[in-house]
Amino acid sequence: MIYYPKCLTIAGSDSGGGAGIQADLKTMSAIGVYGMSVITAITAQNTCGVKAIQPIDSDIVTAQLEAVLSDIGTDSIKIGMLHSVNIIKAVIEILDKYTPRYVVFDPVMVSTSGHKLIEDNTIDTIRETMFSRSTIITPNLDEASLLSNIPISKEKDMYKAGKKLLEKGCHAVLMKGGHLKSKIMTDLLLTADGEEYIFKAENITTSNTHGTGCTLSSAIASYLALSHSLSDSVKLAKQFVTSAIKTGSKVTTGKGHGPLNHFFAPQPLHILKKEEDTFH
Repeated sequence: MIYYPKCLTIAGSDSGGGAGIQADLKTMSAIGVYGMSVITAITAQNTCGVKAIQPIDSDIVTAQLEAVLSDIGTDSIKIGMLHSVNIIKAVIEILDKYTPRYVVFDPVMVSTSGHKLIEDNTIDTIRETMFSRSTIITPNLDEASLLSNIPISKEKDMYKAGKKLLEKGCHAVLMKGGHLKSKIMTDLLLTADGEEYIFKAENITTSNTHGTGCTLSSAIASYLALSHSLSDSVKLAKQFVTSAIKTGSKVTTGKGHGPLNHFFAPQPLHILKKEEDTFH
């Protein structure tokens, strides 16, 4: 059987097109993976910020998940904005039913413009349910600090918080150091098996960084769907994001934080072959 490598994003919709579901599907398409989506919330959003949020009813979230996974299946899942406890529970029920091979969880909590994107009581639920079900989590430093209860102001704090998240049940965590003030950005990948990987990239001066975290996590999920190892998937995803930022750094889109250039070098949709039709 020949097939497209498939990746499902479970996230919120960004009406401005720079983050969320829209950024995820652009990233998957640019890497050459067949993208599918389950929308958890609708945001009225542009480059200047989030104006309003309407969560999707958890029953509709479940229905979307069942529709996709019972028919098409997926090779990996990227999870972004989970606005409420009920939505998290709906996602957990389906993850446990279908047991996807790879789950990349980007614990989106606050937008680039500072708007809170989740209800207050969801953080404990995320710790208790999502950590153990995720192949990797990809928090920025603010999110990592909230989840680990450890303040992060320098690189050694990234190690400390990352280790704490592993103790809380994470299989792997990518500590993103983009919020630290430095000419070179350092990201740290830690795994429960004791592996450590350091990724460095130049700090590109630009205001066009809207959707960077969404793009990175969906790129990791896309490369996992293409059967790359976890460390290689993170490395390739980092390269993708750096190029997307660099090639779009001087483009004006809106009056605030502009989007990345996801299609700096789009790949054709990969066509793969396997012996039998099995759900991953």
